[in-house]
Amino acid sequence: MTYPKRLALAVLSAATLMTILDGSIVTVALPEIERELGFTPAGSSWIVNAYLIAFGGLLLLGGRLGDLVGRRTVFLAGNAIFAAASLFAGAATTSGQLIAARFLQGVGSAFASAVALGILVTLFTERRERTVAIGVFSFTGAAGAALGQVLGGILTDGLGWHWIFLINVPIGLVTIAAAVRALPADPGGGRLANADVLGAVLVTAGLMLGIYAIVEVEKYGWTAGRTLGLGVVALVLLAAFAARQATAREPLMPLRIFRSRNVSGANLTQMLALSAMFAFQVLVALYMQRVLGYGALETGLAMLPAAVAIGGVSLFVSPRLNARFGERRALIGGLLIVAAGMLWLTRLPVQAGYVTDLLPVMVLVAGFGLIMPALTALGMSGAEAGDAGLASGLFNTTQQIGMALGVAVLSTLAAARTATRLDAGAAGAEALTSGYRLAFAVAAGLLVSALIVAVTVLRPPAPGPLPDAELAEAGRPAL
Repeated sequence: MTYPKRLALAVLSAATLMTILDGSIVTVALPEIERELGFTPAGSSWIVNAYLIAFGGLLLLGGRLGDLVGRRTVFLAGNAIFAAASLFAGAATTSGQLIAARFLQGVGSAFASAVALGILVTLFTERRERTVAIGVFSFTGAAGAALGQVLGGILTDGLGWHWIFLINVPIGLVTIAAAVRALPADPGGGRLANADVLGAVLVTAGLMLGIYAIVEVEKYGWTAGRTLGLGVVALVLLAAFAARQATAREPLMPLRIFRSRNVSGANLTQMLALSAMFAFQVLVALYMQRVLGYGALETGLAMLPAAVAIGGVSLFVSPRLNARFGERRALIGGLLIVAAGMLWLTRLPVQAGYVTDLLPVMVLVAGFGLIMPALTALGMSGAEAGDAGLASGLFNTTQQIGMALGVAVLSTLAAARTATRLDAGAAGAEALTSGYRLAFAVAAGLLVSALIVAVTVLRPPAPGPLPDAELAEAGRPAL
């Protein structure tokens, strides 16, 4: 791998690290922000939700814009918006200012993240190099998750909550400066004037409304008229978007992308797997705090082995296994290992020992370090040369939807089981543990479902990549 490519990979990874770090670092500072800015507990949830709605709703649009006007242009714009919004968030003195800044952070993150994978897979065309690059890229995700809670506690306690946002400003400026030098300029498709504006409005509104409905489930419930109404409207908007794509002159999301078994299968597999894994991350942390009595920093440190294991596997083990056995086999192996970890948690006792009951799971979830690099390679392998940005945006969109759905569904199931056990006279800790055990059993089922999709739908990528220009001329998959 040449120096320019290493620098480009470092730039893409740094932007991804900043996005993931921002998502987890905020949760630790929420109590301090609530006290200083006068948030209610319900209102403080919008510090997270405002970001998620903008981020998840704009990923698809950002990816397609990258194909039309140039991926580097969209990447630079996204990082600039994120850095400016971080400065605004760090300087916020009211709850409204902070929520607005968080929404803008989500906009910037969406544009930068949506095209990052598209840039990576078009830059690294040789299969072995791409495998290594995807492993490094995936490692930054695990590193961000690991550092977020620990760094959030250090910054909040030492410098104040403002710095969890202000730290993004110098990182963002350095990333932008390095990106100008390292990332190749691409003109895009040059068809922005004919872009599908109506389709952009429909899909952005549909995704934002759908994610909004999901994040409000914990407050209103799945069967509430508000939840069902918003869900129906979101589905109608997305259905109208799909119909529009079949007739638009320059569709925002050409439906041909779904003809690829790997694009469709990898996105579905990812949604199922991430529903389980993100819910695990949230619920096991709640179990440690509510049942075992861990503090916030103690919980972050207890989960550190999982993040380190996932990062180590994605960086050092995954590239070798993908190169030797292929991404599909590595993915299947990773799903089996993580499913075993979720099944282990179904026997979780009320008085759990960390070394005997939790640490084995933190080791088993290292299989996720096999899952994400393999899924990323498979999901991008079916995209045509001009659709890499769209495929990247789609991959990130299903990731966000899977994470939001997983937490909403499994948290609701756990809460319902806990309430039933409390009504039956169980003690609080016992009832909570019973609810978490049910959620982990469902998570194992989701991973088994992902395994079935991987086995029946996904196919190994064709060996021996061609340059993008040749692939476009041949009309074959670019990746």
